[in-house]
Amino acid sequence: MIDSTETIEEFLARHASDVEEAIRSAAAAEIMPRWRRLAAHEVDQKAGPHDLVTDADRKAELYLTEALGALLPGSAVVGEEAVHANPASYEAIRGDAPVWIVDPVDGTRQFVRGEPAFCTLVALAQGGTLLASWTYAAARDQLATAQRGKGAYLDGERLFAGVPEPGRDLRVATSHPDYTTDEQKRALLGLRTEGVAPRACGSAGLEYLAIARGESDAVAFSWEAAWDHAAGLLLVEEAGGAHLTRTGEPFRITGGNDLPFTAARDAATARRVAALLASGA
Repeated sequence: MIDSTETIEEFLARHASDVEEAIRSAAAAEIMPRWRRLAAHEVDQKAGPHDLVTDADRKAELYLTEALGALLPGSAVVGEEAVHANPASYEAIRGDAPVWIVDPVDGTRQFVRGEPAFCTLVALAQGGTLLASWTYAAARDQLATAQRGKGAYLDGERLFAGVPEPGRDLRVATSHPDYTTDEQKRALLGLRTEGVAPRACGSAGLEYLAIARGESDAVAFSWEAAWDHAAGLLLVEEAGGAHLTRTGEPFRITGGNDLPFTAARDAATARRVAALLASGA
C-alpha cells in the first residue's frame, strides 16, 4: 500500500510482485476454473457475435478492481467490463490520479473456444503516461512485465524485439474486418503490397508480446480501447520497439489518435508500416 509521501516508482519497487500475485490469483480463482468448462448461460454478446463476455471476464475484473485498488489507495481502475456498463468511467484515464487499466480476459473468443491464446492485461498509468504493465497468459503460465525505463521481461528473462530479417516479408497482424470502418479498411489495404505479409490478429496482448519477443514484426490496429493496448505498448517500447499512428505520431492511451496505428519491433519498421497505412487511406 502506498503512503502519502511515496512516489509511484517507489510503490512499484515495493509492490510490483504484489500486483503480479493479484493477477495470478485472479486467474486462478476466476478464469482458469471456467476455461473449457463454460456453460451456455456464462457467455453473452455485447456489440455482436464477435464481441463476447463471459462470467470469467466479469468476475476476474471485479477481483482485480478490489485487489489493485487496495494496493494503491486513491487510484482508479478502468476495466473493460466496467466501462461497458458505465462509459463515463473511461475518463479516469485522462485524469491526474494513477489509473489501473484492466482487460481481464483479452482474447475472449479464443477463451470461449477453449483455446489457450488468451491473457490478462494490466497496466498502470498516470497523466496519460504508461508506467508499468503485466501480460499474463494463464493457460501457458507465462508472465511478461515492463516498467518504464527498466526494460521488458518474460518470466524473468529480458526481452529484446530486435529488427526484422532483411529480405523477408514483414509479418503484420491486423484488425479483424468486423472492427474496421470503410476508411480504415482502405488504410489497411496499404499493407497489401510486396514485402508485407498481413494476417488477422488474435489476442491483442499476445500479439504485442510476439513483437516484444521478435516473433512478429508489427501490428496494425484500428481501435483505441486502452485496455487492449496499454500493457502491450509499454512492453514493446521497453523491448526496443516503437508505435506510431498513420500521421506519424505516437499512439496516445488518452485517445484522439488517427487510426489505424502500428506498433513494431523497431522505429524504422514502425515508420514503414505507418507510411503504408497512410498511403492506403
